[in-house]
Amino acid sequence: MHNTEDNLDKSDKKLTEDIQNMENYKSLYKELQKLVASKSVQKEDFRNSLLDAIKTNGLESEIRNTVFHWARSKGPLQPKIETPIGDADLSYLKKTQIQWERRIQKSLNSMCNELNVPLARIRPNSEREQLLEKWNELSTYDIDLSQYRPLYAPKDFLEVLYSIRDPAFKKQLNEPNWEFSHIQIRVKNLEELRAIYTDISDGAPLLGVNPNMPAIGNYATYEDERTELGEKILKSNHSPLAQEFLKRGCPIALRSRIWSLILGTIIKDNDIEYYNELKGLVAQYDIMVDKLIIKDVQLTARNDDQYFVFEDILYQTMLCFSRDSEVLAPVTTDRSAGGQVIHAVLQGKPTTLENTLVFPPSGVIPFHGFTMYGSPFCYLYDDPCAMYYTFRAFYLRYWFRLHTVSCHGQGIVALCLLFERLLQCHEPQLWSHFKNIHIHPVKIVFKWLMRGFSGYLPPEQLLYLWDLILGYDSLEIIPLFAVTILSFRKENIMQVNTLSNVEAILADLSSLKVMPLLQLVLLKE
Repeated sequence: MHNTEDNLDKSDKKLTEDIQNMENYKSLYKELQKLVASKSVQKEDFRNSLLDAIKTNGLESEIRNTVFHWARSKGPLQPKIETPIGDADLSYLKKTQIQWERRIQKSLNSMCNELNVPLARIRPNSEREQLLEKWNELSTYDIDLSQYRPLYAPKDFLEVLYSIRDPAFKKQLNEPNWEFSHIQIRVKNLEELRAIYTDISDGAPLLGVNPNMPAIGNYATYEDERTELGEKILKSNHSPLAQEFLKRGCPIALRSRIWSLILGTIIKDNDIEYYNELKGLVAQYDIMVDKLIIKDVQLTARNDDQYFVFEDILYQTMLCFSRDSEVLAPVTTDRSAGGQVIHAVLQGKPTTLENTLVFPPSGVIPFHGFTMYGSPFCYLYDDPCAMYYTFRAFYLRYWFRLHTVSCHGQGIVALCLLFERLLQCHEPQLWSHFKNIHIHPVKIVFKWLMRGFSGYLPPEQLLYLWDLILGYDSLEIIPLFAVTILSFRKENIMQVNTLSNVEAILADLSSLKVMPLLQLVLLKE
């Protein structure tokens, strides 16, 4: 008994310490101080009157949500499952990530030398003023990027993943580099996925399956029913309920608020201040990564019928993100490499500590397609600040795993392995067909996996898929959906035998509906 009390005491202390380090702690503490000083708290019955006041003031749900976000941030996405199989030593994955980061940094430095531009410099006043003047229409900000090219694309990253070799795994002579199966990471089978995605596998009514689906209660449609329930959840301000709600799809009108509630990105004054600080840093320093970001938006969103109208807000979001040092710690500690960071000395300044900055301050170097992680958020938020924080929270929880080599059960290596296993087990004909025509199946779907399907599915369908990522707190739905698409187009794929023909069959995903397809694959036979 005594032991249990000790453990509880330790947990309390740890929870208190961690919450004090959380972003919303200051504003929460301020609210509590105001409450203690108010008339609703009596000196004579301090404890009880304070607890009552916390309830009536709505601070109770704020505190509960804070604990919910703390619990989410502590565990891996699925803490119950051990990722490595047995005692497998996966340190070779860490080494691969370190080598890969060094390679990216080398490319970055050689591009700077080639173009004769510094990694970082202080912007002259005239340039700073012009940038701030054009902040809301950065697409008109004149800058010549014809010499710049993306540092790497998904196909380059895939080559790195192909080259991974488990030193303990003895390959047969002349055996082609075919599968990821030698990597000792535990991934789920279809039955285990069905047990997780129960709302889909049990045949529960889902939004996004049939818009005219009749409602159960006194509503005109199922969408009306979901909207009323969603409004109630938003009113209750309870994050775990919002997460449950997303599992059956979210009405468009509520999605931005539901996502913000789950990710803890309800905007407060100090968030606006910090966002303006980031904007100030963009104006103050010109860094090489800016050009890569602008070039990426030009190559992707600007050429996309669904996203070109959001070009300006994407520049704002991505440029602020590159300056955000709060991104650095979570990304680098969670990276298996322990974070290889570049330091840049400001051009024309002596090499002193105050003239040296972490480059980029966020620690994230963009690749071709990186800005597509942010594009779909443009459909949800009119306010650039709200869009920024929700995108950042999503990136820190999920997206960075898609371009980092690690042994994490939700990392890109595990997702490639999961895709292969599912395809091999449930579409053996397709699997054999790919093997016979010497096409690695991951090669066909990798760009979908690495971008979470952004830019490949129409926004409305993509957001249903991302609802499920958030609702189930797992990226496993992405490889599962990739397998489902191949299944759905199987007949056509079986009739061709070149990579370009297979890609042509899968080039247009605009007619696909996410929820019905997932239902098809997950519904229990």
